[in-house]
Amino acid sequence: MYEITVDREFCAAHALQIQGTREPLHGHNFHVTVTVAGDELDSDGLLCDFHTVNAVLKDVCRPFVNANLNETAPFDTANPTAELIAKHIGDEMASRLDEALAPAARVAAVRVTETTGCAATYRPAQ
Repeated sequence: MYEITVDREFCAAHALQIQGTREPLHGHNFHVTVTVAGDELDSDGLLCDFHTVNAVLKDVCRPFVNANLNETAPFDTANPTAELIAKHIGDEMASRLDEALAPAARVAAVRVTETTGCAATYRPAQ
């Protein structure tokens, strides 16, 4: 099994609903790590080009940069938890990289860190 990872950071604010109570709006430097995995390399010895994964991750994160996530789709209708941010990014990455990764690789995990020691990881079903 081979894995590559690509990281990106963006600054954004959010206010979570926790058990019916909305917390105050606050910001984070969200750190996102996307892991692509597969059993085979292509004829160039690559699982997937880092530049391809990085460009897609940059595009997926673009709407969140310096934004209030509570006012930014899809979190204008969903609680902007680290878990749901990781799932959204993972699903978008998989959809947009589908052709570049098929058939040998897949998005294996997306980790979103809000602050040191506090991270959520989403692993799409295989």
